[in-house]
Amino acid sequence: MDGKAGSVKRGSVVRSTAPVFLMILIAGCATTAEVKGPAGPPPTSTRPVYNLTGYSPAFKDGYIDGCETSKKTRHAAKDERRFSVDAQYKMGWSDGYSVCRGKR
Repeated sequence: MDGKAGSVKRGSVVRSTAPVFLMILIAGCATTAEVKGPAGPPPTSTRPVYNLTGYSPAFKDGYIDGCETSKKTRHAAKDERRFSVDAQYKMGWSDGYSVCRGKR
């Protein structure tokens, strides 16, 4: 077997595997869609805790949502429907937003 026959075989192997490597390279550079969390406020177990003893649950929810919104954390939320119909939630949200905005 001469050197020329060996180089022909290697050349054909490179030519036949090059498209496969090119496809792998392209696939590795592909982007994926950003995974977004569920809509709505985060589950209660993951929300921050504030000492709001004596306040109604609606006020507490609003305060946490307002404070986290002013701090621009991942827990930032404003339940627009609840804000428009629940006076306690609205007061809590406004108070939380104002108080925490002043602490920045």
